[in-house]
Amino acid sequence: MFITQKKRFSLLLLLAGLFVLVGSFLISGCATALKAPATLDPAVSKPQVIVNPDSISLGVAALTGTKIVFEGSGFKPGDSVFITLIGANEIKEAVADGKVQADGKFTAPVGTLAKVVGILRGTVSGETAKDGSYNQFIVITQPPIPAGVYTARATSMLTDKTAETKLTIEEPSFGEKVKDWLGGMLGKIVDKRPTK
Repeated sequence: MFITQKKRFSLLLLLAGLFVLVGSFLISGCATALKAPATLDPAVSKPQVIVNPDSISLGVAALTGTKIVFEGSGFKPGDSVFITLIGANEIKEAVADGKVQADGKFTAPVGTLAKVVGILRGTVSGETAKDGSYNQFIVITQPPIPAGVYTARATSMLTDKTAETKLTIEEPSFGEKVKDWLGGMLGKIVDKRPTK
């Protein structure tokens, strides 16, 4: 009888934990969905750049799953533009690039490799399983760039045109830390940072 009660209590505890976990995912996901995306100002003819979303997290799963896109206008058609994050302590990370279209606009999405190597300061690795499939995973070897407000600078390759916007980088929430822990349990995230 005691064993049956213990199993029921364990099951109840597991269900409660899953309920809290799902609730935190929903809350953290809904909080970012409430803000309207930034848009380019059509009245501005000089170079401008925006980023959506304008705030990202340093949670590994959250960051790699977030679609980050820089858009700009007022640049020379046929030019290329690259995006650099500039922060305190001489942090300067190139994270995206885009081709300027005939209307002077560009779109520059941030790829997974730029997120992992440039922001999280990790690497992407993989191994071939016995069945021949290739399993890719993220290896974190050092602390990410610090949380804070960064200047995202769009720089023309052919001219001296530049434009800037702000990008906020936040510490991971509790729910995001749980996601990363689960990613570690599933072998998708390998944390090799030295422990204190």
